[in-house]
Amino acid sequence: MHIDITELRKLSVAERLQLVDDIWESIAADADEAPLTAAQLDEARSRREEHLDDPASAVSWESVLAEGLARAA
Repeated sequence: MHIDITELRKLSVAERLQLVDDIWESIAADADEAPLTAAQLDEARSRREEHLDDPASAVSWESVLAEGLARAA
């Protein structure tokens, strides 16, 4: 499949961020079709442990998306 980046750049930043979110959601829905490697599992476990040690350090996806949209405006 070929995606023309010049066509994507015609979208606003907000539209591109929404597209990224939509793509990510579609990947998450099919996650069982793309199993993680051992290194990815190790990294996920490490990050989980860091989060459990300091839950307040986490930032929600909604906050990240809102900040990105605000910067794009």
